[in-house]
Amino acid sequence: MKVLIGGYTKNNSKGIYELPFENNDQPHLDEAKNIIEIGGPTYFQKDGNLIFAINNAGDQGGISTFKLNNSNYEEVDTYLTSGSSPAYIGINPSKKLLYTANYHTAVLSVFSYNDEGKLTLLDTVTHQNNSLGPRKEQADGAHPHYFDETPQGNLVSCDLGNDAVDFYRLNQDNKLKHLATYKNEAGFGDRHLVFSKDGNYFYVVGELSSQINVVKFNENDWTFEDIATYSTIPSDWNEHNGAAAVKISADGKFIYVSNRGNDSIAVFAVQADHTLKLVQRISVFGSFPRDFNWDEDEKYVVVANQNTDNTTLYSRNEEDGSLTPIQKNIPVPEGTRVLFVK
Repeated sequence: MKVLIGGYTKNNSKGIYELPFENNDQPHLDEAKNIIEIGGPTYFQKDGNLIFAINNAGDQGGISTFKLNNSNYEEVDTYLTSGSSPAYIGINPSKKLLYTANYHTAVLSVFSYNDEGKLTLLDTVTHQNNSLGPRKEQADGAHPHYFDETPQGNLVSCDLGNDAVDFYRLNQDNKLKHLATYKNEAGFGDRHLVFSKDGNYFYVVGELSSQINVVKFNENDWTFEDIATYSTIPSDWNEHNGAAAVKISADGKFIYVSNRGNDSIAVFAVQADHTLKLVQRISVFGSFPRDFNWDEDEKYVVVANQNTDNTTLYSRNEEDGSLTPIQKNIPVPEGTRVLFVK
């Protein structure tokens, strides 16, 4: 098994790195090796021998496809537009669809791809400045940071600028249709979300408020019920923090959120009524953890620390959800995206 980590390329990083993961008596990550040279792959997805990565190409931004050929990844296609690159890529391998959210241009895009990784743009939607929040990060407009699928196969975005979760359908003519909006409190700064195992709840993280909001919803009539909101940081924390990634375990029992500033992972247990209970808040042993991820069995977790160029490996207790560090200070430059692969 291997771990892929990509991120910014502002300093020493060259793109996407591969770290062999040894799962033996002493699980550990081996030395990182650069496998794809590309500008700013802050997020990427994988489907078989294809990798779809964000590409920051100077005054242009977009996504690029790389295909594994004789142990090397070769670029097979690129889609670029003027301006900043997207912040997120979602994927549905069975439908061969990609979903991108561009934080700076406020554009949501849907792409299809073929077996060779060739990209076709199907449709785009640009978020308007409908309900901008009061914080300085929201003053310059809409900022969609996430775009991916719902439990029923619709699409959902999180918009930091508008404090909103928006739902869409990709119609048979490959055009996006807006379906509904859930509004968070002003200044919440919606960033990412996950869904409950039964598909009746979502848990949305507010980057600016450092909170996670539990919402009951009905994907048939688009009704929403605000259940509860919880802080991801200690009550006495008075320095800057930006909540970032969120993951939910496959059994639906535990939720994890990264804190950039408090530099921790907050672990919550999901109660029977879908409210949350804090289990643990553990250091990432570095600075600015934008993303983290786990292996297929969810026994190990890797977090990438962007500002300290290092990665931390944890074991995960599936009974209580807690994390235990087992390897620290693994060198990886400017990491913002983590993905376990076989």
